[in-house]
Amino acid sequence: MKSKYDGLNELVNNDETAKKYFANLPEYIREQLNERRDSINSMESLKNYVDNITRMDD
Repeated sequence: MKSKYDGLNELVNNDETAKKYFANLPEYIREQLNERRDSINSMESLKNYVDNITRMDD
């Protein structure tokens, strides 16, 4: 398992933890993440983006 990938698609296709995490997110968050898919290249960046999205919801 690599720590950095070429984007969200490669991350979730090759990292089982990221795949499960992404699959369990609400649809509206997954849609927003897909808009930024090229910038998400690790589990850490995926969680950071989710944190930012959910923080804006408060």
